[in-house]
Amino acid sequence: MDAEIQTTYPKALPLEQEIVNQSRTGYLIAKRVMDIGGAAFGLVLFLPIFLIVAVLNKLEDPRGPVFYKQTRVGKNGKEFRMYKFRSMVCDADQQLESLMHLNEVDGAMFKIKDDPRITKVGKFIRKTSIDELPQFWNVLRGDMSLVGPRPPLPGEVEEYTKFEKQRLLVTPGCTGLWQVSARNSVGFSEMVELDLKYIREQSIGKDVLIIFRTAYVMIKSKDAF
Repeated sequence: MDAEIQTTYPKALPLEQEIVNQSRTGYLIAKRVMDIGGAAFGLVLFLPIFLIVAVLNKLEDPRGPVFYKQTRVGKNGKEFRMYKFRSMVCDADQQLESLMHLNEVDGAMFKIKDDPRITKVGKFIRKTSIDELPQFWNVLRGDMSLVGPRPPLPGEVEEYTKFEKQRLLVTPGCTGLWQVSARNSVGFSEMVELDLKYIREQSIGKDVLIIFRTAYVMIKSKDAF
């Protein structure tokens, strides 16, 4: 594994003052330029996949929408609508409460490996992360960045400690250090540590490295569910 990306999780120190010091104007401008260029390129490049997934979703469930919109929490706690390809049955949110006892991840996050709400098409696009491609639109809008902590649900943030809320100090991303290092193979606390590690060490070079490693992880499709 590359030296820049490690999967050890030393307890991080509070970041508030560090983030203020590290929010360099040059880095933020370069990051935004990379976000706009990368998202626009991605939307054009993956347009055929958008069309194929749309057709397959409609063939499996003609009444269901192609895209799924969900409220997420972004930088400094600001909520926004995040877009994904629909990968679950239409009443998935209503079924969530009855499945909470099956949660396989500790902390303020919900994931189960064999989620019964996932459709046949959804199982494939989730394993390959194709369901995340519409988030390029969120990146163009400025709600998200290509690289950063994953945006949590409002209900998850309500359970955050002050320490865990530091994930919200930067713009959330489509991919990040957690996804390329461990993905779903670690718990919530380890994910937070990886996010804070990224925030503390963020740079354009590390962002580019994470993007390339994301492509590799998507091809392998390991630990995705």
